[in-house]
Amino acid sequence: MKRFAMDNLLKWKDKKNRKPLILKGARQVGKTWLMKSFGEQYFENVAYVNFDNNQRMRETFELDYDIERIIMAINIETKQPIVPGKTLILFDEVQEVPRAISALKYFNENAPEYHIIAAGSLLGVAIHSGVSFPVGKVETLQIEPMNFREFLLAIGEQSLADLIDKEDYQMMQPFSGVYVDWLKKYYYIGGMPEVVENFVENRDFSMVRELQNTILELYEDDFGKHTEATELPRIRMVWNAVPMQLAKENKKFFFGNIKTGARAKDFEMAIEWLLDCGLIKKVPRIQKPGMPLKAYMDFSAFKIYLLDVGLLGAMSELDALSILEGNSIFTEFKGALTEQYVLQQLEGDTPYTPYYFSASEHNEIDFIIQKGRGVVPIEVKAEANLQSKSLKAYCDKYKPNYAVRTSMLDYKEQEWMTNIPLYAIHNI
Repeated sequence: MKRFAMDNLLKWKDKKNRKPLILKGARQVGKTWLMKSFGEQYFENVAYVNFDNNQRMRETFELDYDIERIIMAINIETKQPIVPGKTLILFDEVQEVPRAISALKYFNENAPEYHIIAAGSLLGVAIHSGVSFPVGKVETLQIEPMNFREFLLAIGEQSLADLIDKEDYQMMQPFSGVYVDWLKKYYYIGGMPEVVENFVENRDFSMVRELQNTILELYEDDFGKHTEATELPRIRMVWNAVPMQLAKENKKFFFGNIKTGARAKDFEMAIEWLLDCGLIKKVPRIQKPGMPLKAYMDFSAFKIYLLDVGLLGAMSELDALSILEGNSIFTEFKGALTEQYVLQQLEGDTPYTPYYFSASEHNEIDFIIQKGRGVVPIEVKAEANLQSKSLKAYCDKYKPNYAVRTSMLDYKEQEWMTNIPLYAIHNI
């Protein structure tokens, strides 16, 4: 499978002042596969160290930060020659050995000639638990689930993916039905690499759902293994509440919907833990659509999404026919899936940071981004038959240079806004 993050790894490999690289992202998004594939394709040797239950490597880093000694230990452990420029050193599940994280500073300062990549599914949790992070001595790269264009490539639809990349809407239009059909399948399958690979091999939606449920069980196992017993119930409550919160017309996260009388401070730690694991996405509210957007964040109001649209469907127990044929059950939840999809593409296939804006409870802009010197409002519509009252009111008041509605309609430029097809939201 092709992952666009491979291009980022190549740029890092050839960078003049390269630092050790840390891959961040949730468990099962493909970090290990990506760095191993990168090593196999672009290096003569790959020295892979998995720190999970590896007492030998733990003791290696406990002694001191003598890089020459550590390199020798990696050579013995992996049975691979460690040659600058020819060997890629990989540290996996690095959060299990905190001193290995700290050692990256000394690789940067004393041995910058080595190519070294570290990854850890619970790295954010480890750092907030007191692990020293080598700030300024490493580079980071966030790995997300496969975006829609990567999904198209995986299923063998490269021509469809290429048209999106070229922004060739005239050629896309005759094939809009094909795009929509694959988009609905992506809503169900999502972007978890193992799930996508299974679908490519078997084309079996029941196997897809079994795998998704296995991944969800793996995440919930992590709750119990890596959290305090007192915090575990709150983490589970937040996690299980996300589909219900997204199903509401007003998708702002209400703590009272988790538990009667609940307040923000009761669940702050639980939300932060899920964020650190990469299992949820937090989209803050903007009080005013001004530049820079970050200066107008309202820390008390936000929306929460899952990391993957397919996992959202699995948690909500939506069957394949509900999504593909759009029956009455799905009709009530299609807005939640569509917003989840758009958020996932903005985070995983554009350089923009999404926020949302609401002047009142009934006048909300689903997402708002900062693009160049302007602020771009984005209204998300699940279907082709639609109205855009909130976006029109926003445009009448704030008069943005560029406003976007994304829907199942074909590309269309109007005086006050541009409609971008949902399947081409990458081009925003």
